[in-house]
Amino acid sequence: MLSAQILPSSAVSRRGFLSAAAAAGLLLGPAVAAQIVEVAYAGSMAPLMEGGLKAAAGRALGLDLHGRAQGASALAELIAGGSLRPDVFLSVTPGPMETVLASGHADRALPIAHTEMVIAYSPRGRFASDFARAAAGGTPPWWEILQRPGCRFGRSDPAADPQGRNIIFVLRLAEQVYRRPGLAARVLGPVQNPRQIFAETMLEARLQSGQLDAAAAYRVQPGAFQIPYLRLPPAINLGGPLPAAANALRLDLSGHSYRPQPLVYYAAVLQPAPHPQAAARLVAWLQAPEAQQILRRAAYDPPGDAAPLRRAPAPGSA
Repeated sequence: MLSAQILPSSAVSRRGFLSAAAAAGLLLGPAVAAQIVEVAYAGSMAPLMEGGLKAAAGRALGLDLHGRAQGASALAELIAGGSLRPDVFLSVTPGPMETVLASGHADRALPIAHTEMVIAYSPRGRFASDFARAAAGGTPPWWEILQRPGCRFGRSDPAADPQGRNIIFVLRLAEQVYRRPGLAARVLGPVQNPRQIFAETMLEARLQSGQLDAAAAYRVQPGAFQIPYLRLPPAINLGGPLPAAANALRLDLSGHSYRPQPLVYYAAVLQPAPHPQAAARLVAWLQAPEAQQILRRAAYDPPGDAAPLRRAPAPGSA
């Protein structure tokens, strides 16, 4: 029989009573629901956000992350226009986050990780063995395989997603490094090529099924789907300090002009966030050791010396 010592009511706080009662199994009602936090995040983060990071945030913070995965540029435009109002925005490259900062929907964005561009390839594709040899440093080179007749290449929409622009910049840099003028056009066709462009979150599934032979990817993506990939040299993968040649590159799309940017992931609490305190806790936790270890295990690299992004002061403000 369970026995309990009865104390005067003045000696027991409500919190203490609830904690003790819960430990003893005396509270039979439903468990307290976790605090919901709405997170809009770059599509490349989907496996992490729906897997290890979501579960860990629930345990460590008592938060239930509800996410929306999409191209970061498209999300930024929705947030800036006010039609999407999440608590937290997770972006890759500074550009989409700068759109949100300029709109006044955030004051600052904190770097949490960085990555690099790779070429993922289907283990069921007709060129799988060629890509595997190229990944090991053999021949033929990866850029030659991508130009072969029948090689089905996938990428995301450059107008909506930084990754779709980054593969264009990678191939334009490769033209210079490998002295292969016209390489980008031969691999990609037109910038907006409907035969190659798919939703970012669907590219890995198409590689798994063999519908694509290869696809543009960030290094954080293929591992979650057990898809092999080929790493690119630092001179073109956009993963570290950008090479001098990147300064001359520009891509004009839908009235916007884009330039290569470092592949840094940023997190920002949005204004007005529906759940501001929970949002702030989540963003702070993403920089803390527990979350950073989860990011490392998922192939995200540390943010290094990337600086926070801040909203520019209004003209004439002190």
